[in-house]
Amino acid sequence: MKSLQGPMRRVKTIHMIGIGGAGMSAIAEVLLSHGFEVHGSDLSRSVITERLTKQGARVAIGHDRDNLANADVVVVSSAVPEENPEIIAARKRRIP
Repeated sequence: MKSLQGPMRRVKTIHMIGIGGAGMSAIAEVLLSHGFEVHGSDLSRSVITERLTKQGARVAIGHDRDNLANADVVVVSSAVPEENPEIIAARKRRIP
């Protein structure tokens, strides 16, 4: 598998809002396999969030601005509304 190049080489920690969805969880698995630290949040615990936890992701159940911790980048599911507290906090902190 090719390593990720370019601007991603400076990124260590990625926070994923809506990590339990099919698309987001697949992206999280790829990022984990490339050695990134992956954090994420979702509204409920599921087989998918449990699997991601076993693979090394830190998954929070519920959305809270404190979940962003030391995120270098935030990835947001299209299923998450704009008024989500994590999205608001990421914008205030200017996390891309």
